[in-house]
Amino acid sequence: MKTLIKNAKIVNEGKTFESDILIENDIISKIESRISDEADQIINASGKYLLPGVIDDQVHFREPGLTHKGDIETESRSAIAGGTTSFIEQPNTVPNAVTQELLADKYEIASKKSFANYGFMMGGTNDNLEEILKTNPRNVPGIKLFLGSSTGNMLVDNPETLEKIFSNTKMLIAVHCEDEATIQANTQKYLDEYGEDIPVKFHHLIRSEEACYKSSSKAIELAKKTGARLHVFHLSTAKEAELFRNDIPLKDKKITAEVCVHHLTFTDEDYETKGGLIKWNPAVKTQKDKDGLWEALLDDRIDVIATDHAPHTWEEKQNVYTKCPSGAPLVQHSLVVMLENYKNGKISLEKIVEKMAHNPAILFRIEKRGFIREGYKADLVLVDLNENWTVEKENILYKCGWSPLEGTTFHSKVTHTFVNGNLVYENGKINEQKFGERLLFEVE
Repeated sequence: MKTLIKNAKIVNEGKTFESDILIENDIISKIESRISDEADQIINASGKYLLPGVIDDQVHFREPGLTHKGDIETESRSAIAGGTTSFIEQPNTVPNAVTQELLADKYEIASKKSFANYGFMMGGTNDNLEEILKTNPRNVPGIKLFLGSSTGNMLVDNPETLEKIFSNTKMLIAVHCEDEATIQANTQKYLDEYGEDIPVKFHHLIRSEEACYKSSSKAIELAKKTGARLHVFHLSTAKEAELFRNDIPLKDKKITAEVCVHHLTFTDEDYETKGGLIKWNPAVKTQKDKDGLWEALLDDRIDVIATDHAPHTWEEKQNVYTKCPSGAPLVQHSLVVMLENYKNGKISLEKIVEKMAHNPAILFRIEKRGFIREGYKADLVLVDLNENWTVEKENILYKCGWSPLEGTTFHSKVTHTFVNGNLVYENGKINEQKFGERLLFEVE
């Protein structure tokens, strides 16, 4: 199968240039200004921008065990509609993916159900070091540790265990950093005052800057002491961003950071109108934090933009504070949110591509993805930067059927998505065949 994309403005490796691109089967075979080869399908991309497919390094697709909220099929479907061609999913499903057998089960499900390419994190607990050490770094992206309790019961809070995990694996360790004791004390204070129905506007004071900074700084200290490869998920404070460096290339960094779309988009002032819909762990914080995260993203202390896509049902989200779960769906809209920031002059297209495609590939050492290069897998997305549309119930593909961005009008649109050379999404229509493949990782 040969596909020829003509007259695209390619955004790749810090440059934007007009070119044709030839895809043969699943591989990019030629990138040249004029290609005249015969092809099975020709797409005229005149006026559109061609980007490497987004690699989202942190999603919760809820399968197995929580499939009333989302599943691998529905959420990967929404991913490709938004230009995300590969995802790395987290272990706090039910049961938690904390044995090799349970991890293998998730891979088995994805092999049949995923529209996008997939990787699944191995989960760490206070007592599964033996299982962690059996993980194959060739086909598993890393180890995930919750250093603060979140959705699911996977809190790792034994210092001795943590040190053993950090000391004994060469694999990347990704962490959710919030200090549990701080959160518990803050929660109690507000419970005493308000009972179960704490106003959601206090969420960022319960899961506070102090809770985040205390945990992140401890994890970094431990990584430095043990030489572990550490990736800190979803930074939410300006203060935490100061813990990371930008004076060496990403490939040489042993300690890296991610920011999520929502922490770049919302602030605590939005609790007023959005309520529990924007209740995340870690919490959306202040304007000062949002500004600090943007600064760190643009000066390369923060390496990756992701979503922490975490669907819950609409009904669950209407509960009182203490019973309202944290998390929201975002994977269908992450790229257009960032393109909106480009249109508003906050970030360049090249930087978006770097943070959402190139850098996840470098950081996780994903084989032959994340770049538009000859010989690489053809995971690509075409975007029209001059098409307006509004997020509405009818065009939301998440199984949960809602989005915190409902009613938002975007001025860019994903028009085509390719996964492994296959046109899987075109102008609102999804190819129902599933072409997602297991991600592979380069091992030193």
